[in-house]
Amino acid sequence: MDASWEEFGWERLGNGVGRRRLPGWDATVALVVGTDGALLFDTGSTLREGAEIRAQVEALIGRRVTHIALSHPHFDHVLGTAAFSGAEVYGAVGVTDLLARGADELRADAVRHGVPEGDAAQSADVLVAPHHQVHDEWTLDLGGGHQVLLANVGPGHSGHDLAVLVPGSPAVVLCGDLVEESGEPQAGPDAIPSRWPAALDRLLALGGEDAVYVPGHGALVDASFVRAQRDQLSTAFGVS
Repeated sequence: MDASWEEFGWERLGNGVGRRRLPGWDATVALVVGTDGALLFDTGSTLREGAEIRAQVEALIGRRVTHIALSHPHFDHVLGTAAFSGAEVYGAVGVTDLLARGADELRADAVRHGVPEGDAAQSADVLVAPHHQVHDEWTLDLGGGHQVLLANVGPGHSGHDLAVLVPGSPAVVLCGDLVEESGEPQAGPDAIPSRWPAALDRLLALGGEDAVYVPGHGALVDASFVRAQRDQLSTAFGVS
């Protein structure tokens, strides 16, 4: 399986772990594969993109995604979720209620960022809110020694930021948009800048110095990059 990641346009990060940088906004989706289950981290910006990701994953591993973790409730990370029927969906506490009442806002935000109106409306109409809300940490056993830790490390980039730790040598930390490499960190109207540096401290505590950190947008980074971005945000927003 692992030898085929690149063939499908994915970047291999470790045994049973890979990610893809999507076109448009350079957003990351990541996949962790065990013997009994497969976890997808984020689902793309439209139902159409989610279906493309699903087809790639099924061709790569020969079975369906069983679990989805949503990093935060922005359109480019959640609007593809309905393409993965039957998957158990996880998000930080509060995301379920937010998405249940926020489909129209997500559709409008997607259109403002260039998603065609029809694609945005179709995706919002079938928006899936998480079935499970992570208050602190939640461990999922995917089988074959593959366990992942879902950690509610926010708020920061949004009010509801979820990260995933994949243990290994090195460990892999899926950061969502708490960390961005291909552009400056984006603090939109739902960001909580005063809490963002602390969220990055929690990411660093999860992964440690030797982990691979996977930004929500951009190339892989290390602990020193995350620490530098933490200091940058602390200075920009006047928090310690």
